[in-house]
Amino acid sequence: MTAADLVRLAATGEGPALEFKQRVPRPARLAKEVVAFANTDGGRVLVGVNDDTTVVGLRDAEEEEFALRHALDTFVDPPLAYTIAHVPIPATQRDVLVIDVPPSPARPHFVVEPDVPPQAYVRVGASSVEASREAVKLMRRGPDDARGVRFEFGDKEALLMRYLDAYGRITVAGFAQIAGVPVRQARHTLVLLTRAGVLVHHIGAREDAFTLSLAA
Repeated sequence: MTAADLVRLAATGEGPALEFKQRVPRPARLAKEVVAFANTDGGRVLVGVNDDTTVVGLRDAEEEEFALRHALDTFVDPPLAYTIAHVPIPATQRDVLVIDVPPSPARPHFVVEPDVPPQAYVRVGASSVEASREAVKLMRRGPDDARGVRFEFGDKEALLMRYLDAYGRITVAGFAQIAGVPVRQARHTLVLLTRAGVLVHHIGAREDAFTLSLAA
């Protein structure tokens, strides 16, 4: 990537696959952004770019890279794949660090801090947010396990199908309410039907939702 490529990329602004940092932030904060990309569809973190898309670079990119690698080695579990490239900014003696994070086959990844429960994150729009319990369960199972899923289609499942036909989408709390079941049971049913390919899971900033699969 050249400096010109970098400027064009930064000009597109932050989004589902792009995050800016003026410098390497607090270790757990950086781990959060990288984990969110790995747990979702992958992305890039540009270190040395302001939120307003200005490319400023880093005075000591080598030192910043050391801090970055230490943060990811210390605060991410399980370890994830990433690459770091230096992009020199002409006439400034500064570099921007470009962290490329592919979607991970080993997800979910968690940010781990002393005295804090491990937390998974996902990318929603231009933000990294805490992953819901159902998102973590689905990540653990993987996208290709539908053939081994068995479930019983009873009254509550029939009620769910009728609701989705009428309203299009439902949340865990919403299904628990209309079916009169505990939230844990509602979550289990929705995750199971998603794994079976009957439903599609949609990550949300505040609450996840489920819709009928077109293939169902």
